[in-house]
Amino acid sequence: MALLVDVLEAKGLDCIDLVLFALPGVGDVGKNALELLNEANDASDVARFIHPGLPPLARLNEDGLLTPPHLIAHRIQTDNGKSILTITGRGQPSEPFQQHDFTTGLLKHLADHGMNEIVVLAGLMSTPEIKEAFAVATTSSHRVWLEEKGVDVRRDQPSGGAIGMSALMASLAPLYGLKSVCAMATTVGASGDVHASLRLLEFISEGWELDVGLPVNTTSTLLKKLSALAPSSDSDHVRDLMEEPDAFYI
Repeated sequence: MALLVDVLEAKGLDCIDLVLFALPGVGDVGKNALELLNEANDASDVARFIHPGLPPLARLNEDGLLTPPHLIAHRIQTDNGKSILTITGRGQPSEPFQQHDFTTGLLKHLADHGMNEIVVLAGLMSTPEIKEAFAVATTSSHRVWLEEKGVDVRRDQPSGGAIGMSALMASLAPLYGLKSVCAMATTVGASGDVHASLRLLEFISEGWELDVGLPVNTTSTLLKKLSALAPSSDSDHVRDLMEEPDAFYI
């Protein structure tokens, strides 16, 4: 299957120091984290990644224009001169072979543009009293390098493994010459766990010395997210049928 890359900014994918990737999953921890990071740092849209495996559901954007299903890449320029690429979206293909095809196509595109490190953001189901953030490595050499920097790298979590494009992005990245980890924050699993998202952002900002702006108005952000998730009085059966399942995805 062909991956279509819609370039929105000519040099937006050049000279990237770190890629952050997240999709909807447990508590939407990773996806919300990237959305909050983009908002706090005035990120610019640089590319859309369009794959035929995504559900054929076109949506209106903030300008009232109908857009194809896609993952969106934003670029953030930090105060210490680093360039960060964030990639996220509303969902992923439902079939395993489509997830694999999308992942390998995207990793190849990132590698071809000279990118060399990716951090996948995700949530890990846990009990309410456990509030942690940590990394899971994909190669021994990179794990040693991270531990020498003081990053908390676990060897026993996630004990049940992980599935979906996020898991594939992290685990397949070394095959394309990219260093990779999965950065996880514990959550009870409720949709829109913004506090876990913020904990994850703080962990990554400190561990990778990103010097990025972090969201400050957490109460307002949490209420806004919860409001958006409030059930409507009218049932939207078409959307129910098209919604991407993510209950077991990191």
